[in-house]
Amino acid sequence: MIIDADVHISPLFESGYGISAEELIRRMDRAGVDKALTWLQPPYLRHIDDSNEYVYKASKRYPDRILGFGWADPNLGVERAKDMVKRCVYEYGFYGVKLNGAQNSFYIDDPRISIPVIEEIARTGKVLAFHVGADAYEHTHPFRVGKIARMFPEVKILMVHMGGAGLPDLSDSAIEIAGEHPNITLVGSSIKDLAILKAIKSLGASRVCFGSDTPFALMHVELAKYKVLLEGEVSEEEKALIMGGNIKRLFGL
Repeated sequence: MIIDADVHISPLFESGYGISAEELIRRMDRAGVDKALTWLQPPYLRHIDDSNEYVYKASKRYPDRILGFGWADPNLGVERAKDMVKRCVYEYGFYGVKLNGAQNSFYIDDPRISIPVIEEIARTGKVLAFHVGADAYEHTHPFRVGKIARMFPEVKILMVHMGGAGLPDLSDSAIEIAGEHPNITLVGSSIKDLAILKAIKSLGASRVCFGSDTPFALMHVELAKYKVLLEGEVSEEEKALIMGGNIKRLFGL
């Protein structure tokens, strides 16, 4: 089973922003991807509620293909963000909630606005995901994820982009932090191939997941990159973990 661990869709696709759920399914079929961990792609400071709802409806239309995952923005108010978490988990049945300190502009370990929302996610027992990229490295630096992983050792954490998504490349820090905290799993999207391979060699195949960052990259191209990258470097069993088995285990599929 191939699971893409980083995909975005948007209800604003008709205005040329992002892609629809149907376009995602078309790209998955072209690439040969079975399931996709799917979250929103709104204008990141607006339309979050509508976009979470769109992801939910997409997951209901395509329950065997789309793995719905929520999104919360503490800048809209801590209590409202907590309500977002509750809606995503208890009403929509999502597999977890993502925080993006880059696009939503906050420190992901901020004790005033972010940690209370993380506590709410922890109470649900679901997976917590972070955008961890160089585009706003002070807000989303891997060491901040390490602090959170230490505070919430029972929470399963996805470190999406593993310090990539621009320059400077923070992948070495991401790998080091993940090595210190077994509850962190890396998603190798929007990151150089050498960094992905280093993470696999350093942490083991059970700690790294394939992700395309669709629609910011072409799913079939990213999948082809992974297949070539892993050939001769890992066993077939390890390849199966990276390409979908790890998400399957983390989500209890």
